[in-house]
Amino acid sequence: MYRLNKKISGLVPYEPIKGDYGIRLDANESCYNLPQEILDEIKEALEKTDYNRYPDPLAAELCKAFADYYGISADNVTAFNGSDELIMIIMTSFMMSGETLVTVEPDFSMYRFYASLGELNCVSAEKNADLTVNIDTVISKVKESGARGVIFSNPCNPTSKGIMKDDIIKLITSVDALVILDEAYMDFWDKSLLESVNEYDNLIIMRTASKAVGAAAIRLGFSVTNEINTKALRAVKSPYNVNTVSQKIGTIIYKNKEFLQNRRNSIVSLRESLYNSLKEIENNYSDKLRVIEGCSNFVFIKTELSREIFDFFLSRGVSIRYMNEYLRITAGTQEENETVTELLKEFLA
Repeated sequence: MYRLNKKISGLVPYEPIKGDYGIRLDANESCYNLPQEILDEIKEALEKTDYNRYPDPLAAELCKAFADYYGISADNVTAFNGSDELIMIIMTSFMMSGETLVTVEPDFSMYRFYASLGELNCVSAEKNADLTVNIDTVISKVKESGARGVIFSNPCNPTSKGIMKDDIIKLITSVDALVILDEAYMDFWDKSLLESVNEYDNLIIMRTASKAVGAAAIRLGFSVTNEINTKALRAVKSPYNVNTVSQKIGTIIYKNKEFLQNRRNSIVSLRESLYNSLKEIENNYSDKLRVIEGCSNFVFIKTELSREIFDFFLSRGVSIRYMNEYLRITAGTQEENETVTELLKEFLA
């Protein structure tokens, strides 16, 4: 009788929050849909698509549009079916079964999940009590464990905290390991290392179209790394991993540079507004919660009432993210942010 192997036999599919909620602030998506002029451009492009043909295996036009937007070379860029595909490929191709991977906890939970499928040994470098990172602690953990890779997000999901460039470079140059730097939220900050990838042979940067770009529906992720690593990534990915529709839509979006920059600025402003409003609530209820300053598109809150607040928000048609003793709230529109603050005031009162 066939039985599933032990690494997958107990797994259950990922399930986002279920229900029809009027305000969705649980997944760190953009609160804005694409404007009509871009939707019209997409419609025209899709009407000219040859749906009977395979997509461009290298997504060359898409990678060029991405590279032009960020001011880097397309020779360093590879497109993927979301960052999840890229993480999975790194864990199963750039690392070997039984090797050690360091994560910097707390961080994005899927790193350890894909590492388990790649049969890697995961060890954690713990963050400070205030959720900041001591880079020397990470370096020591990599060296002591003999790790062949270290992965973390910057800015971090879920803490929203960022690590300065100099610390990242210190890590890259101090370890004999692959540094996988997830910059999914770097559009909301200004400490990226995209322009430096050719200086290091052990750096792979990940980017996504799901956050500031506001295109979570088309599942686009990108690697940015030196040409040797790029050649390897293009060789190990599946030949037609990004479909033609996503390639065309993504190309159009990334070519609209002014729109993306304005949209990014708007989201940062909304995050700051939400943070400031929640900080005012904290001033009146400092024994109940602590609002953590960050540099992403969401606000992170520590509170012993997290489950009660989460359930209360759901009962009022607002979904946020429950994370044990923390809550993660994506910045929404100004009206959505006002609803969040009013609900939190009502609960605490």
